[in-house]
Amino acid sequence: MNEKKREKILIIEDEADLVKGLELNLADEGYEVGWAADGREGLRRALEEAPDLIILDIMLPGMNGLEVCRELRQKKANIPVIMLTAKSEEVDKVVGLEIGADDYITKPFSVRELLARIKAHLRREKMEPRTVPRTFAFGDVEVDFVHFKVKRAGREFDLTSLEVDILKYLVAHKGEVVSREALLDKVWGYDKFPTTRTIDNHILKLRKKIEEDPSRPRHIFSIYGEGYRFMD
Repeated sequence: MNEKKREKILIIEDEADLVKGLELNLADEGYEVGWAADGREGLRRALEEAPDLIILDIMLPGMNGLEVCRELRQKKANIPVIMLTAKSEEVDKVVGLEIGADDYITKPFSVRELLARIKAHLRREKMEPRTVPRTFAFGDVEVDFVHFKVKRAGREFDLTSLEVDILKYLVAHKGEVVSREALLDKVWGYDKFPTTRTIDNHILKLRKKIEEDPSRPRHIFSIYGEGYRFMD
């Protein structure tokens, strides 16, 4: 019988003590763990080793975490990325999500919370393909779900993996009202740590990419007190 392949997590973080603690906890959960102490080395290992998930600090020597994330997405590396940020890095959190990070967690953090988020993102990566095509067009919008791209009126935008999964779920349930709780459960895979505001923030970012006028959406409608409805 073949031994089940362990999922690999790459930690890109220069705080050795923090990494040692994470390595122990992740190993206890059955993960294979890799570590890079600077951004350039982390980027190289991420591209060469293609881990299942990356834990990425923003403040790194050589190349900061935002630059690492940007390079990963430009090179079509659609690996889930959880960014580690300090409380003072609020702007960097927003930028990180805009350039393709899937999630962030603020230091100091609960290891239990981080493990829950890791499991959720890995579970989401394994989800069975939904009944949506590889590409999908509506209005003046063309979405490439495989390459995480959207074109609107000739302009091209990158999509994060979370945005892709949100849009896939909405498209798969076209015309139906999808609750925020359903999106949290089906897309994130957990409902303890994020809030429904998390969904709203991602919908706002998604609208900026697919709507001609995000303040007057024609495709992703807010249903007061319920959730969202997608119409093509």
